[in-house]
Amino acid sequence: MSYFHARTIPGEFDAVLERTRAALQKHGFGVLTEIDVQGTLKTKIGQDFRPYHILGACNPIMAHEALKLEPHVGAMLPCNVVLQQTDGGVEVFAIDPAASMRAIDNPALLEHAGKVGEHLRAAVDEI
Repeated sequence: MSYFHARTIPGEFDAVLERTRAALQKHGFGVLTEIDVQGTLKTKIGQDFRPYHILGACNPIMAHEALKLEPHVGAMLPCNVVLQQTDGGVEVFAIDPAASMRAIDNPALLEHAGKVGEHLRAAVDEI
């Protein structure tokens, strides 16, 4: 079982990053956090790294429902969507929320996480 959904998209990193933000927004997700791993590693430890961004995506309606189902689920939010430069283009991959929510014994939350995952997969597939 995979814990993420991915696809590789030809194109420039920044252009794919913008397309990713637009696809997430279309599916009701905002980007709450953004980590430029390449820039952080260069600044903090002087190491070069490929372009790599982690977007903390959140659909507020779905997050609210998850929090009503499980008050401690915030430890697993937001949903990460990652972009990394590869030889073949830009790989975009998103967490499968159901995979991480299996750690919580709450069938209703697991069902809800499956719905969130469908929206994330659709966003990734539309980039």
